[in-house]
Amino acid sequence: MAKVNESVINFLVYENATEYYGMAEVGMPEISNITNEVKGAGINGTFESVVLGHLEAMTLTLNFRTLVKDAFALLEPRDHQIDLRVPQQGKDTVSGRMEIVALKHVFVCKPKSLNPGTVAPASPADASGEYAVTYWATWIDGKKTLEIDILNFIYYVNGKDYLEDVRKALGK
Repeated sequence: MAKVNESVINFLVYENATEYYGMAEVGMPEISNITNEVKGAGINGTFESVVLGHLEAMTLTLNFRTLVKDAFALLEPRDHQIDLRVPQQGKDTVSGRMEIVALKHVFVCKPKSLNPGTVAPASPADASGEYAVTYWATWIDGKKTLEIDILNFIYYVNGKDYLEDVRKALGK
């Protein structure tokens, strides 16, 4: 069966079962590995070594159409659990049927900044907030495919926790 991934149909953002209606879009965090330059005897140059499971800081961006109470609620200096629900549309090219793939992202984050946007007649404010992410898990059609827990040494991708042996070596 061949599939074509077509589009995000829509999305909803929740915190503690509260739906944030004022959302315009979400800027997902980038997953970027920490690297070290390796050079020395027996190596005829340098290369970047990727440090297992160690990541650069991740930032989630929430863009609001207008400046709303929800944006200020997310500014409270505490951990926020943000659930992002994303139905995606695809097509089975053999049968011609449309398929819906359910994505669920869960983030634990703290506020970094709030940009209240602009004020102009008959236009959106384009307010936005940035949030420092310490936890991110993703489920695709109910199956966990990603879990990054910076504070608990978890780096889980496609069914394997790559830091399991590191935790054991650390006595965790």
